[in-house]
Amino acid sequence: MKKYNMLTDNPGKSLFFFALPMILGNLFQQFYSTMDSIIVGQFVGEEALAAVGASYSLTTVFIMIAIGGGIGASVITSQYLGAGLYRKMKTSVYTALISFLTVSIVLGTIGLFFSRLILTALNTPENILADAMLYLKIYFAGLPFLFMYNILSSVFNALGNSRTPLYLLIFSSLLNIALDLILVRGFGFGIAGAAGATVFAQGLSAFISFCLLMKSLKTYRSGEAGREMPDKAVFGELTAADGQNRTGLEGQGEDGWQSRKAGNVPEEFRAALFDVQMLGNMIKVAIPSMLQQSIVSIGMLLVQSVVNGFGSSVLAGYTAGMRIESICIVPMIASGNAVSTFTAQNLGAGASSRVKEGYRAAVKMVAAFAVIICLTLTLFHESIIRSFLEAGSEAAAFETGNAYLSFIGFFFVFIGLKAITDGVLRGAGDVLVFTLANLVNLGIRVTIAFAFASVWGVQAVWIAVPVGWASNYLISFIRYLSGKWSRKKLIRVEE
Repeated sequence: MKKYNMLTDNPGKSLFFFALPMILGNLFQQFYSTMDSIIVGQFVGEEALAAVGASYSLTTVFIMIAIGGGIGASVITSQYLGAGLYRKMKTSVYTALISFLTVSIVLGTIGLFFSRLILTALNTPENILADAMLYLKIYFAGLPFLFMYNILSSVFNALGNSRTPLYLLIFSSLLNIALDLILVRGFGFGIAGAAGATVFAQGLSAFISFCLLMKSLKTYRSGEAGREMPDKAVFGELTAADGQNRTGLEGQGEDGWQSRKAGNVPEEFRAALFDVQMLGNMIKVAIPSMLQQSIVSIGMLLVQSVVNGFGSSVLAGYTAGMRIESICIVPMIASGNAVSTFTAQNLGAGASSRVKEGYRAAVKMVAAFAVIICLTLTLFHESIIRSFLEAGSEAAAFETGNAYLSFIGFFFVFIGLKAITDGVLRGAGDVLVFTLANLVNLGIRVTIAFAFASVWGVQAVWIAVPVGWASNYLISFIRYLSGKWSRKKLIRVEE
């Protein structure tokens, strides 16, 4: 497959082929998460599935925080890449890794100590509380690995490499499923086996990802001034002109050339390991991005007590429906993340007109995804829900899952439009309005769920979803039409 350059190639094609590995990778991530539920539901039972569901909303919030943090870092990294400032780009990567590793350790520690309190506050049914707490404790113990796995994937995407995360996700997914079957079905470890399989698979992938990223960063050379060039253009694949002018290029004579060729980089050209100002710029984008990425999960978490109040059977059906919804929004969220990277790189290069071309192409892309999703759920929602539940499950579980999917299938176009519009604003560093839009989305979902659950039943939880998505999109789209985002930039080329 041809590798498209987001700065020079056709915007529509470069966006699609950059987003495609992200979509496939996220689908694999959701696939093994879904397999966790299927394996637990089929081989452990309905209550175990409900316990995973009670934990799922909370664990997904933490993953979305990691992804949002990674996007905050990737926007800065992408803008430096687009501007050709590779030393600054490397520093932004190191700063992100150090900062978010620290955050993940803190969050994991807090989660370990407060698992029971959190689940109790969410009104988790007593008959599944012990299993849900065990799942969470194992999850929080491995949170730094899960966090870094997602941060590293975002950094690769920022560098325009969405294939490496795909390959690692495929590896992680297959390993996770194999471990699930061995630990849950083979050894009977139940909930603990499912959680442990996920932590180990993503931990190993995080380690491999880190090694590959460090190797990849070495291919970028920190130049003396102006736009910088990759190392391989100087030391690997030399042109005739490079060979003839190598002494002048290095400015250090033949000895300096040989030293640099051997990998000895002068101190003044080395990237710093940490930069407080860069961290500040990352936080400006990361916090709204965390909110934008986790809005679905935070909404699920806040309304979890509403669903829990209807009993474990309804919760099991809702859990199955949530898993499918999480799969369905993958192409939408991935498209939005691709638009964010596309926007950041092109604004860094001073090409705002290409961003508008890319946005129009992205609208067509998410509309096509929405049609496919709607048709699939309309035709197959009953079969999909049955795959999650054992034959003896309560009728309420089947009814809840079917009602959820048959309704929500018609509205995924709204989250697609929301994601790509937010992606433009986020990639530009124009975070205020899209933060407000996502807060409105969250507020609508929570308000409708709590206010109307006593009238409409559990259906109030998912009726609120498309209303929130549509409102979010309209607010962000008005900001997009204003064009003010194109005049914002988080870096200065003269840096």
